[in-house]
Amino acid sequence: MENRYGWVIVGAGALITCLAMGAMFALPVYLQPMADETGWTRAGISGAMTIGFIVMGVAGFLWGTLTDRIGARPVVLIAAVTLGLGLFIASRANDLLVFQIAYGGLVGASGGAFFAPLMATVIGWFDKHRSLAVSLVSLGGGVAPMVITPLATVLIEQMGWRNAMMTTALVATVLILPTAMLIRRPPAVMNAPAEGGETPMPAARPSIASVFRKPQFIVLAGVFFLCCAAHSGPIFHTVSYAMLCGASALAAASIYSVEGVAGLFGRLIFGVLADRLGVKRVIVGGLVLQAVGIYTYIYIGELTQFYMLAMVLGLAYGGVMPLYAVLARDYFPAHVMGTVLGGITMTSSIGMAFGPVGGGWLFDTYGDYHWLYVSSAAIGLAAALVALTFPRPGVPQQGQLQPA
Repeated sequence: MENRYGWVIVGAGALITCLAMGAMFALPVYLQPMADETGWTRAGISGAMTIGFIVMGVAGFLWGTLTDRIGARPVVLIAAVTLGLGLFIASRANDLLVFQIAYGGLVGASGGAFFAPLMATVIGWFDKHRSLAVSLVSLGGGVAPMVITPLATVLIEQMGWRNAMMTTALVATVLILPTAMLIRRPPAVMNAPAEGGETPMPAARPSIASVFRKPQFIVLAGVFFLCCAAHSGPIFHTVSYAMLCGASALAAASIYSVEGVAGLFGRLIFGVLADRLGVKRVIVGGLVLQAVGIYTYIYIGELTQFYMLAMVLGLAYGGVMPLYAVLARDYFPAHVMGTVLGGITMTSSIGMAFGPVGGGWLFDTYGDYHWLYVSSAAIGLAAALVALTFPRPGVPQQGQLQPA
């Protein structure tokens, strides 16, 4: 019965992730109408997203740690209100700084409250099919650009960007709040009675520093950082590269849609494979596939080739990303999962921040994207090599935290 309810939490998590991430990452479709109406620069408006990434990474660690203490439900409820408030203030802002604080600060902070808390909760409910369950939750983030972004575009055309953003704020908050009430803490964390009817003493909670010093955490965070650093630059600069190769702006932008669809299939396929073949093997294979795909960019120049490569890369990084949470559970007990996932999310956000800036610097320096793809592929291979240093799950290692 308990395991069956885990699938309810999977469904709730997918819906919450779709609404929250969709609302946050819809900013690109607001860019043009906002710039036209307010006179703000595109760099200034986009700066809100940069702030959001940084805040989301730091906040993800704090939310994750808080989840270990009070559970995911109150965290998600607080974040839903923060998300709605941030979007509402941003929609009414007449000053760029106010917009950046509202969108980058409040919305970014709320965005960090969904991955670590929800993943930590879901993986605690499953012993079998854990990889598939985590991948299904992450489907919400994959579906979001194909649902929320087009919806925001329609709303902007009908009522203007301010009312569209305000409507998104209200709808997202109203839908997330009742859905979050379905979230329950995993049975293992709720101090259920042990055999003989006795209630076990709560496990001693390790300090955050002791968790972060574990070799398993250091390797996991390093792999997540390198993985995101590898693909963030190519993802961000794909449209510009395709346009340099002769594609129209609309056709170049559609490459993202192909990657998004491929990512949905990647989450499902990699989740099933990880349950059958082992998480570590699938992650290493996905990282190698990602690195090869990134390197292949230097040999293509036609739109059809861009689409084909987008399918490969979407499948690879879309399938690998959710599995880091599953691998973390193989090495750390449930009562520190929020802290662990929050920590690796913070490192991944830092990795994501390097790619776009580094790619832009390489293009400005060398006049093309050749070295972006070479260096990104090398970083991707480094991620795969570091991932090989993980021990097999279930084999105790010196300094490893053991489940309580």
